[in-house]
Amino acid sequence: MGNCCITPSVDESGTKKGKHKQNQNPFTIDYGTNQTSRDYVLVLENPTGRDLEQKYELGIELGRGEFGVTYLCTDKSTGEKLACKSISKKKLRTRVDIEDVKREVEIMKHLPSHPNIVSLKATYEDDNAVHLVMELCEGGELFDRIVARGHYTERAAANVTRTIVQVIQMCHKHGVIHRDLKPENFLFANNKEASALKAIDFGLSVFFKPGERFNEIVGSPYYMAPEVLKRSYGPEVDVWSAGVVLYILLCGVPPFWAETEQGVAQAIIRSVVDFKREPWPNVSDGAKDLVRKMLEPDPKRRLTAHDVLEHPWLQNAKKASNVSLGETVRTRLMQFSVMNKLKKRALRVIAEHLSVEEATGFKEGFKVMDISNRGKINVDELRIGLQKLGHQVPETDIHILMEAGDADKDGYLDYGEFVAISVHLRKMGNDEYLRKAFAFFDQNQSGYIEMDELREALVDEVDNNSEEDVINAIMHDVDTDKDGRISYEEFAAMMKAGTDWRKASRQYSRERYNSLSLKLFKDGSLELKDEDS
Repeated sequence: MGNCCITPSVDESGTKKGKHKQNQNPFTIDYGTNQTSRDYVLVLENPTGRDLEQKYELGIELGRGEFGVTYLCTDKSTGEKLACKSISKKKLRTRVDIEDVKREVEIMKHLPSHPNIVSLKATYEDDNAVHLVMELCEGGELFDRIVARGHYTERAAANVTRTIVQVIQMCHKHGVIHRDLKPENFLFANNKEASALKAIDFGLSVFFKPGERFNEIVGSPYYMAPEVLKRSYGPEVDVWSAGVVLYILLCGVPPFWAETEQGVAQAIIRSVVDFKREPWPNVSDGAKDLVRKMLEPDPKRRLTAHDVLEHPWLQNAKKASNVSLGETVRTRLMQFSVMNKLKKRALRVIAEHLSVEEATGFKEGFKVMDISNRGKINVDELRIGLQKLGHQVPETDIHILMEAGDADKDGYLDYGEFVAISVHLRKMGNDEYLRKAFAFFDQNQSGYIEMDELREALVDEVDNNSEEDVINAIMHDVDTDKDGRISYEEFAAMMKAGTDWRKASRQYSRERYNSLSLKLFKDGSLELKDEDS
């Protein structure tokens, strides 16, 4: 939730402002706390103030995330340009959401000033929103900078890795596990060549004590350590995630790849790292040795952050090869970065339709189950209610759904938690929602996404210098029959491919991947079952 980069200005459906009327999103109601519009919960302890605009002037919208809108923000007294993330309290649907925001602020305040961590300048809270005033990072994402340079080397990968692991070391030293390290969560402060790379999102981070273990599955599947899926982990998971990033930096693709989420999880558990594909034969033995030791499946044998920084390959980074790893790596990184942006844009369309069109059904379903009118349902009511609504869910899976949905662990599902279960059962990837997303891109209703429509959809996602290369790369990948346009079938295949686009948010991690992982490990087997498949 700390992302303060400049991103396109869109409404919640992913539509550029001014083109379509924005629909009211019924999920903006805070179902978790039963609040009225005049009775808002207090989120922050000791905020800087209440009246944000007394000190800061809000400017253009820089971007929108799952919970908040980020604005350009100017300190009226100094003229300093900052970023202000405003989190609507209506978006904080459950107590877990509220605790996430509170903990993120506490962690950012707790961590000492560091050149590679975005700084929190001030916090404000009024009746309607929580405002986080942060350092402005306008230099773009890590992969985008690599692609823009035109070539990429081992030496550059070593420098990036050192920065990431220094952040990890500092976090661990101060009792914080990041839990969501990935390239998208590192931005450059500005556009200068020597700009600092900064960690920008602590929304999934958590405080820890030595020896403490965690069982909540959070983060993005590509970067999850095997012990996360096994629901027993500590700070070692951050080193694993950094190892995944290093692998991607050196070859352009993730080490654990599959077309389905089940396959990704199984690949992580197997932890077999491929060093045969290009350009690995040309990568130094020192780089490969570090990757192996960071991706050690046994967390007790995995290198610590300190150990990584002491590794000879990083210690001698200035002597690392400065020869380009090749155009293949650069192209892979570009496609990896931009394809995720296209998929995330489509996901926003799907989520908007789901929210608007099905909220009434969710409310009615909840009323059917809540026979005692308590505003919450127990496992027996869930079982009976799912049967009434036509969901044939096995008894064992009822308990799995209940455990995955019961975020506050009080033995009941409140309305917000029930919505999470309902969304899960509705199968986010089904054709009904994909067709609505496809129609959003197919502006002329020709039945195809053509080059101009693809260019229009991504106009704010890529810089002008590489726009045509990026658009051509996406069309080349998605247009499998090579007719110069994207059919619905090709679009659906892209959306269902094994990428992390729909699992990156904390809501998806908790609501979807948690239930899958419970099935994976409850009997000690490595089989990942999924009632949606």
